[in-house]
Amino acid sequence: MRAPLVRRRTVALAAVAATTAGLLGACATPGDDGVLPDDPDTIRVLAGSEVEDMGPILADAAEATGVKVAFHYTGTLEGTERVAAGGADEGYDAVWFPNNRYLSLLPEADARTGESVRIMSSPVVLGLRADVAAGLGWDEEPPTWAEVAEAAADGEFTYGMTNPAASNSGFSALVAVATALSGTGTALQEEDIEKVTPELTDFFSAQKLTAGSSGWLAEKVVAEPDAVDGLINYESVLMGLELGGEPVTIVTPSDGVVTSDYPLTLLASASGKQEKFDALTAWLTTPEVQERIAREVHRRPAVPGVDAGGEFGEGVLFETPFPNTIDVTNTLISTYLESVRAPSQAVFVLDTSGSMDGDRIESLKSALAGLSGADTSTTGVFTQFRERERITLLPFNDLPGAPVVVDVPEDDKTAALEQIRGTTDGLYPSGGTAIYDSLRDGYELAAQQRAERPDTFVSVVLMSDGENTDGSDAAAFEAWYAGLGAAQRDIPVFVVLFGEGDVEELTHVAELTGGQVFDATNGDLAGAFQEIRGYQ
Repeated sequence: MRAPLVRRRTVALAAVAATTAGLLGACATPGDDGVLPDDPDTIRVLAGSEVEDMGPILADAAEATGVKVAFHYTGTLEGTERVAAGGADEGYDAVWFPNNRYLSLLPEADARTGESVRIMSSPVVLGLRADVAAGLGWDEEPPTWAEVAEAAADGEFTYGMTNPAASNSGFSALVAVATALSGTGTALQEEDIEKVTPELTDFFSAQKLTAGSSGWLAEKVVAEPDAVDGLINYESVLMGLELGGEPVTIVTPSDGVVTSDYPLTLLASASGKQEKFDALTAWLTTPEVQERIAREVHRRPAVPGVDAGGEFGEGVLFETPFPNTIDVTNTLISTYLESVRAPSQAVFVLDTSGSMDGDRIESLKSALAGLSGADTSTTGVFTQFRERERITLLPFNDLPGAPVVVDVPEDDKTAALEQIRGTTDGLYPSGGTAIYDSLRDGYELAAQQRAERPDTFVSVVLMSDGENTDGSDAAAFEAWYAGLGAAQRDIPVFVVLFGEGDVEELTHVAELTGGQVFDATNGDLAGAFQEIRGYQ
């Protein structure tokens, strides 16, 4: 069995914070209604999951200042869009994303945000297994992004990177490499993107893992050390990471990187929390705490003159200029998803048993319609089914249904998305729940599709609102899975918990296959499916 991934880490962090300070509020998460606990001494923060590792430090902040922090984690792009639309004003007091660059490009966001204090920083760089870095000579002399792209195209190394539409680390890397390849020395323009697309395609031909979270990606690589030679991620994530039994070699391209400066930002609607915000940020930016941040979470101090203890070496970071319009960033992300990166093949194993009747089946139809073009928000556009992608819908009740396979063409995906919506509209709830027979059929389809198109990202999505009532059981599926070859076993299953789904058994499926669990027990299937798209 593979090591449990990110969900276990979340629980452990909460336990650490509660133990060290007796304050679960230092890393609290939303209740069943999605609402964070609110009291005068708590700052409710909409945050990128990257700051989750600050839990123990924030627990001590609560002890020292009396100010607690309650987190709700989201993707950076999704979170910034929510702030700009005013959706964060209800339920949150502050935001803490890796950076506010994307937020600054949204004209509606300026009136929604107040004071911002930089807490720490970390550049997005390349980490490679030590022997691979040495073989390329990059342990001695840092390459340019163009040299990295050339080596990637020649198959000299492979790597994992997060999805730029879901995670800031992937977005930062995409900006850095595209800007460097453009050769203009200035912020990327729309006309530059088309020019560098062939070179970007070369660069991303070496990407063999994708994810919606930088932390999950790192844990995936550690759990499966033979999957790739390295990963593009935050320097803070790469420091202390081992591949092949040795610490990874951090490669910082000489022509520029994008650095995240983690600004804790008070929302304009939360001016009543200004005093608490000031107390918290003042404590976090003291030299003692800045040194602790460098030592414990491997991020560079935001305060000049703080002694980081040689943690980050002596090299000078060259900062890549960031795009200055929202159109450029959105075009860059769209080009990556639709044209540059390897396409996906996703098998959706969908519970249509009798218990799905009523609002539940309508929620499922709505969620899949959103992925098929009905959701026209920025997040919706970036998470919809993509050109060159193969989508398989496998409904099930007491038996697995007939799969519907849709190949989304490269040029015009209108008809393919209509076919998916039409199939989804025809789903009808009835019968029992054969989870494991259906999952096995879905897994076999995914393995077959990988054999047909090996240079793709392949995954299975399992959604169920109940317990297994028909066919084989969990033990039978695990025995069958154990008999698969290594190339088949590394297809992850992303599990959506919904309704009265068996949490223990379904979580075990995700852990067994190196996948992830997405919680939709609050009824938000659309949000769960959108989050999954960051991993496909």
